[in-house]
Amino acid sequence: MVGRIGLLIAGMGGVLVGAELPVKEVVLYKNGIGYFQRVGEVRPGETARLEFKATEMNDVLKSLTVLEEGGGKVTGLRYDSSEPLARKIAEFPFRLGERQPITGLLDQLKGARLEVRLGSQAQSGRIVGARQVPGDEKRPEREEVTLLLDSGELRSIDLSGATGLRLTDPELELQLKDYLGRVAQGRSLEKRSIYIDSADAKSRRLVVSYVIPTPVWKSSYRLIWRASGEPLLEGWGIVDNTTGEDWKNVQLALVSGRPVSFISRLYEPRYVGRPTAELPEEQAAAPVVYGGAVEDLRERRADKPGGVVGGVLAAAPRPLARAAAPAVPAMERMEVASSVAPEAQARELGELFEYRFATPVTVRKDESAMLPFVQEKLSARKLLIYSEMGSVNARNAAEITNSTGKTLDGGPITVYDSNAYAGEALMETLKAGDKRLISYAVDLGTRVTTQLGSSRDMIREIHVRRGLLTTRSALQETKTYTIRNVDAKAKILVIEHPVRPEYKLVNQKPAETTASAYRFEVRVAPAGTEKFPVIEERVYESTIGLTNLTPDVLVSYVQNKALSEAARRQLERIVELKKQGADADRAIRQTEEQINELGRDQERIRQNLRSLNEVSGQQTQVQNYARQLAAQETQLATWRDRLAELRKKRAALESELNAAIEKMEF
Repeated sequence: MVGRIGLLIAGMGGVLVGAELPVKEVVLYKNGIGYFQRVGEVRPGETARLEFKATEMNDVLKSLTVLEEGGGKVTGLRYDSSEPLARKIAEFPFRLGERQPITGLLDQLKGARLEVRLGSQAQSGRIVGARQVPGDEKRPEREEVTLLLDSGELRSIDLSGATGLRLTDPELELQLKDYLGRVAQGRSLEKRSIYIDSADAKSRRLVVSYVIPTPVWKSSYRLIWRASGEPLLEGWGIVDNTTGEDWKNVQLALVSGRPVSFISRLYEPRYVGRPTAELPEEQAAAPVVYGGAVEDLRERRADKPGGVVGGVLAAAPRPLARAAAPAVPAMERMEVASSVAPEAQARELGELFEYRFATPVTVRKDESAMLPFVQEKLSARKLLIYSEMGSVNARNAAEITNSTGKTLDGGPITVYDSNAYAGEALMETLKAGDKRLISYAVDLGTRVTTQLGSSRDMIREIHVRRGLLTTRSALQETKTYTIRNVDAKAKILVIEHPVRPEYKLVNQKPAETTASAYRFEVRVAPAGTEKFPVIEERVYESTIGLTNLTPDVLVSYVQNKALSEAARRQLERIVELKKQGADADRAIRQTEEQINELGRDQERIRQNLRSLNEVSGQQTQVQNYARQLAAQETQLATWRDRLAELRKKRAALESELNAAIEKMEF
C-alpha cells in the first residue's frame, strides 16, 4: 500500500511539470460543439498536459488527434481514469452511508484495534461491537463501543465523553483514508488531465485538436434602410467562452449548419458480465442408482461407442477440443492530422458555411464577445404582408434577397428606417441567392377583411362501368379579400392564402408558393380600396349502382352537359326501362289490391250465407248471395290471370334492364 501511495505522489509530481499547449484556433458550430486546436513547444523528456472538465472527456476521447511536427513519435497517451464509485469502494470491508453515526462504521470493523481517548486517559483494545443506545428519562440517546481490552476485560465505552478515536492498525488506517479519498473523487467535478508522452530526444512542436461541448454561437442582424440605394445589412456573431481558459489571440471561425454529433460513453470504464463455465471433471460425482435387469442384453451389446452395456446406456467418449490461441497482430500507429487552412473570408464547407475572422481574437474565460461577420449592401424591397392571424391590419415587411454571396445564419433582425428604430423580426438561415419575407411592425394604415362566398357543386364527368355510375364533381369556394388603404401613398400587399391539400386555385396565379401558403401580390392605390377574390375548387368522386337510382335521378344525369350523345342515349334507354318497370310495379300493386279487396268481399258474403241458412224463409236472399259469389269468382280468375301476365312482363323488363346495364360502359 505504501508503494502505491508513493507512485501516486510521483505521478502527481509529473503532472505539475507537464508542458502546457495554448489554444491557437477555435471553430464554433451550431450543434453545441466546438473544435479546438492547441499548438506548443515540448522540451526533451517533457510530457505535454491537457486539462478538461470531466463532462468533456467523452468527446475528447472520441475526437482527439495529435500531430508531432519535425518527425517525432508520440509513444502514448495517458489520462486520469474514471470508474463508477460503487466499483471504486467495492473492495473495501466497510461502507459509509448517508448520515451514518460513527458506531455504524465501528460495528463494521469488529476485531480491529481501536484507541479511545477519554480526556487524559486512553483505552485500547479490539472492537467487539458498537451501537446506538436509546435515551430514557435519566439519560439521552448515546453511542457505545464495546472493546476487548488487552487484559481480557470486556468494557463498554460511552463515546459522548470521548475526545478522540484512532485505529491503531496502520493498514486499516490507510484503507479508511483511501476509501474517503475515492468517495471525494467520485463527488468531485474537478478537471481531468491527459498526458502526451514522446520518446524524442529533442524539442518538438505538438499540434493537438479535439472537439468538446460549447455554447451555441448566436447571430443577430441590423437591417438599415437608407435614404437612397440598397439597404445595409450588418451581422454580429455572439460567442461565449465557458471553457475556464482564456482564448488569447486565437484564430476564430463560426460555422453555420448543424453537423451530426452525439455522445459516446468512452471515459467511464465498462464491465461486461461473463458466463460461468466449468469442465465436467471439476464437478463432484453424484451417486448412481442402478435398476435390476429385466432381460439379458449381453448378447446384443453394441460394438460401437454409445451402445447399451449391462442395462446402462454407455455414453460415447467426448474428446475435449483445445482451440489454438489466435496470433495477435502487431498494432501499427496511424497518424491523423486535423487542420483547417486559415482564410480571411467566408467560404462553403460542403453543406456548412464558415465565417473565419482575419485577425486573432481574444475572449477571456467566463466572458462573451460580439464579433461582426458581415456588413454589406443587400437587395430588399418594402412590402406589406397579410396572413389573417387574428388581426385586420397588415404588417410592414421586407422581402430580402441574399445578394451577399454568403450564407446568413438565422437570428433576430432589428430594422432601422430613416435613422429610427422601426421594429424587429426573426429570420431563418438564408443561403446565398435565396429570398425571405420578414415582418417587423403593424401597419395601422391598411385594413384587410375577408368574406367566404357560397359553394356550389358541378358535375364534371360521368362514367358507367359494370353497373356502377361514377361522377367527378367540383365544389367551388370563393374567398374575397377587401383591402382598404387609408394612407396617401401606394402600397404593395402580399396576401398569404393558406394551401389546402384537396383544393386547387381557379382564378388567381400566386407570385410564389410556400409549403403552407400561396402568396399573391396586390397593388393598392393611395386612399383606395381593392377587392381580391380567390376561387378554389375541390374535385371528388362518388359511385352508386344504377339499379339503385330512380328514373327522376337518372333524368338529371341525362340532362348534364358533360355527358356525350352516345352515353345520353344509353342512359335514356335505362330511364325508359326503369319507367316501364315502375309502371308494371304500379299495375301489379293495383291488381293485388283489387284481388285482396274482392277476397274480403267474398268472405263477408260467405258469413251472411251461414247466418241465413239458420233462418227459414230466406231462400231468395241466399240464392242472390250465391249468384254474387259466382260472379266474383269469375272476376277473381280474370284478375289473377292479369296479375300473372303483369309479373311475367315485370320479370322480362327487369331482365332486359339488367342486360342493358351490364353492357353499358362509357
